[in-house]
Amino acid sequence: MIKVLVNGANGRMGSEAVKAINNDPALTIVGEIDYQDDLASAIQSLKPQVVVDFTAASAGFGNTQIILNNGACPVIGTSGFVEAQVAQLQALSSEKGLGGLIAPNFSVGAVLMMKFSAEAAKYLPDVEIIEAHSPQKEESPSGTGLRTAEMIAAARTSAPQATSDKELIEGARGAELEGVKLHSIRLPGVVAQQTVFFGGLSETLKIEHNSQHRESFMPGVVLACKKVVERDALVYGLEHLMD
Repeated sequence: MIKVLVNGANGRMGSEAVKAINNDPALTIVGEIDYQDDLASAIQSLKPQVVVDFTAASAGFGNTQIILNNGACPVIGTSGFVEAQVAQLQALSSEKGLGGLIAPNFSVGAVLMMKFSAEAAKYLPDVEIIEAHSPQKEESPSGTGLRTAEMIAAARTSAPQATSDKELIEGARGAELEGVKLHSIRLPGVVAQQTVFFGGLSETLKIEHNSQHRESFMPGVVLACKKVVERDALVYGLEHLMD
């Protein structure tokens, strides 16, 4: 069995991860820790093959470094990583010969939503993203929103139409990444949802994904725990382990 340590085990996502890992016969939990615990010491004493991290966006980069430097494979569910950080962590994982994953979203449906959006962007370059999460989400836009915008920008074969961005109230037109507008909503009652809204000649297309419960992310977490131990480098995005 693959030995797994869960960091952030007392949180909403971490507690779901503990249940999912305990229910899979190929995985075994060797430890459950949280933000007040020493991650490096836990890895050294418990000797996990995989560390699942569901802590906070502000801690994600540092925790991933600690996991790799202590000889375990990271499965990172915290978001907020910028491109330079991902590149630095990929270089470190390659140096250590350890597989790993940073996942903007662990939901299989959300990964498909991003892939379908990238495909649609080849034909409909005019697009905006609306993402919604609970008020407890630390950062905006979400990692899923950022990753979707990156994939759309890379897939476009033509430029979007110019639009008037005159704002009567600052921020009314949202943020922008590589020419893709992103709008963030934070409301109670929401777990995670995202709509990618395309416009064309006399038509619109909406690709939408909704997670009603955090258990929707757990098949992806379990898959990642099994797959990263077979790899020797860190990947960004669950799709790289699904294909």
